[in-house]
Amino acid sequence: MKKKEVKISKANRLINFGTVVLVTSKSGEKTDITPVAWNTPLSHDPMLVGVSLAKKHCSHDLISKSGEYVINVPGADLISKVAYCGSVSGRDADKFRESKLSISDAAAVSVPLISECIAHIECRVEHKYDVGDHTLFVGRVVGASAVDGFLSPDFIPDVKKFRTLQHLGGASFGTLKEAGDA
Repeated sequence: MKKKEVKISKANRLINFGTVVLVTSKSGEKTDITPVAWNTPLSHDPMLVGVSLAKKHCSHDLISKSGEYVINVPGADLISKVAYCGSVSGRDADKFRESKLSISDAAAVSVPLISECIAHIECRVEHKYDVGDHTLFVGRVVGASAVDGFLSPDFIPDVKKFRTLQHLGGASFGTLKEAGDA
């Protein structure tokens, strides 16, 4: 296979087509929603997940103050709301109100869930790491929920029935068409 050089400033696009999530945060009465493509499982025991947020974002400040966040998994039907939440600052807009996304109470944290999302992972910040212009928030999972039928008995997402959004870079998104066993 012939290879072509990729600019270092765009190297993340080679691996950046994972599931985009909507991270909700809250401190005091202030809430925010931010789309995040840089999210990852980190450990089984304890169950830890990470999200990497730009230090300039409102959500970064709210999570730093409260020590909690929720990872909400949107379906492909929410693409316009995901795009909206990524286009405005939580400092300037009430993203829940403006996007018409509904708030649900979380089971274990004070941060709200997004009712329209397929699944939710509730986290308390265990560690945070300075990683250049971002902070990696490592969250201990303290609660999780999903729409009935999203996961098979073997905990495999049904991507035919519930299409998640994959971030391809910039304003480009896609979905998984099918899944199969190796």
